[in-house]
Amino acid sequence: MGGLATKAIAAVQRYRQQAEALLLYQSVLATPISQALVELLEALCREDSTQCRTAYGVWFRVQAEAQQTWQTHLLEQILLSDNPFSQQAQRHPLPELPVALVAAAGRDLQRLQLLYGCQGNQLSQWVQTVCQIADTPVVWTLDPEIPPVSFPTLPDWQSGLEELAHYYRHHGVGIFSRYAAFRWQGAQLQGIDTPDPIRLHQLTAYDHPRQQLLKNTEFLLAGYAALHVLLYGSRGSGKSSLVKALLNEYRDRGLRLIEVGKGELTQLPAIVEQVRTLPQKFIIFVDDLSFEEDDDAFKALKVVLEGNITARPQNVVVYATSNRRHLVREYFSERPRPSDQDEIQAWDTLQEKLSFSDRFGLTLTFEPTDQPTYVEIVKHLAAQAEITLPEPELVARALQWATRHNGRSGRSARQFIDFLAAELAMG
Repeated sequence: MGGLATKAIAAVQRYRQQAEALLLYQSVLATPISQALVELLEALCREDSTQCRTAYGVWFRVQAEAQQTWQTHLLEQILLSDNPFSQQAQRHPLPELPVALVAAAGRDLQRLQLLYGCQGNQLSQWVQTVCQIADTPVVWTLDPEIPPVSFPTLPDWQSGLEELAHYYRHHGVGIFSRYAAFRWQGAQLQGIDTPDPIRLHQLTAYDHPRQQLLKNTEFLLAGYAALHVLLYGSRGSGKSSLVKALLNEYRDRGLRLIEVGKGELTQLPAIVEQVRTLPQKFIIFVDDLSFEEDDDAFKALKVVLEGNITARPQNVVVYATSNRRHLVREYFSERPRPSDQDEIQAWDTLQEKLSFSDRFGLTLTFEPTDQPTYVEIVKHLAAQAEITLPEPELVARALQWATRHNGRSGRSARQFIDFLAAELAMG
């Protein structure tokens, strides 16, 4: 078995030493790609032919599965790293951070820059030497690959520390950098890889409630005390789509959306506490909201809307949609009778239920879709889908669709246009 030259062994060992010496950015080496590289370096140091073949194969495969090269993967992990430096850098200017913390981050960047220089073609040549094979193993490459941030183009990464800190302030760290939409599952936030791509320009009608919601969201992004909002109205009027479109409109300004299902509403106070100190702005989105009698979720949402001894966070609002104006179901049996001895208390309880929607600072009403509005929505969607049917035919077919299917609504208009586009495309 042939051995690596002393110079090559020294280079491999240096890569390992730099990886082991990280103080803050250890998480960048916790991914499958990073772990595969570390294992390959260790196999090369041992000059073990079998282990080198296996380790190189694993490293190639995990890069191919992720559709990333080692260099791009490393840069991405630096940007996503959730560590004491990135956490504080997203909240405070760099000069205000502890000197030792900044120094450690700078030193780590120097070490990571050296690891960035670990080239696939060099590793392939070393594996060929150790394994004594005729050809070098195939090197994983992608062309073109756009780096996620510009600071690695600097001769010295440490001098790009300010730029990196600015990135953390603007984009956040960890899952809040990787994702813009979340759902609460299993007592933790789960990032959503493919959130609904709906955009504001795709929506039409209901201009007044839309402008009110946009204005309130702008208040939130500007750091003012934005209001909790109840979007109330008929089904299919686009309430949920409007909230989702806000994320795609404002995510670059730090907006994040957390969807909370009915079964998770009791966790609302915990969700708020998890995000209250972050620089991003959060909409907690509750779709199709209503409550039953003595519902614990009712009490949890009431705490978030009205607050408790803990100060209300300025970076969190609740946007809820409902088809019911009164969110808590009321029964005739609950109405107090004149003969009841506890008439006052009974009315107090009833009024608390009926007035729950008033705890939202802003209630936006989406009226049932009349025929002119329905036709307007259909024509708007048809133009976006580039459907060129004559307008009289388009309108006639749209009205026929509403009669035979789900009535007049924005949802029904979307279903009609999707069906019509597919039908026309297939000839």
